[in-house]
Amino acid sequence: MVDVDEAIIGRLESHGETFEILIDPRVVNLVRDGKEVDLSEHMVIDEIFRDARKGTRPEEKKIEEVFGTSDPLAIARHIILKGEVQLTTQQRKEMQESKRRRVVAIIARNAINPQTGAPHPPARIEAAMEEARVHIDPFKSAESQVEGVLKVLRPMMPIRFDKVRIAVRLTGEQYGRCYDFINRSGKVTKEEWHSSGSWIGVVELPAGLRDDFLSGLNEITKGEVDTKILKGTI
Repeated sequence: MVDVDEAIIGRLESHGETFEILIDPRVVNLVRDGKEVDLSEHMVIDEIFRDARKGTRPEEKKIEEVFGTSDPLAIARHIILKGEVQLTTQQRKEMQESKRRRVVAIIARNAINPQTGAPHPPARIEAAMEEARVHIDPFKSAESQVEGVLKVLRPMMPIRFDKVRIAVRLTGEQYGRCYDFINRSGKVTKEEWHSSGSWIGVVELPAGLRDDFLSGLNEITKGEVDTKILKGTI
């Protein structure tokens, strides 16, 4: 259960009635993004109110008429999806900031400067967003807002989403140490074992991760790795 001081009111008006819940503001986006969430852990109380501040409740038959169920968790999900939520100024600010960081991370991971082929540092992306006064909606997923942000940024900086292919050659012993890192970083699109015992593979990954990937391989192998960035856009 969430503490009442941290909860917000979710409200739906239907059939001439008002239905309210007390819900954790952090769970609203998860539900609206289609995530499976146990709402019983994020409600102050498993109850539906007519007025949450006064503690008044609608008639049971009215709840059944409007929602087709008396299950408070199913009704709460419906209210979150179809109704409105009231955030405090601080809650809205925190949700916007969290969503902004997520948008920046997605762009930094996937975007490059097409003039140089180099990734854009997150700080550069964030500074451009600040300069352009980009608005982030606290109730929409970060993923759904990325394209809109890119449209604003493109006139200000050379940027595009891309992928990069990197050929990697490792000894058998190095491959064992690098296996998890390689598969976490990208997708191995081609691989073979050389007669010398070396592993040779082509790894495809978001362009923004290029430098981190190369640095990671160098750190694991102590600089004893052969890599080559392959030309051609994915």
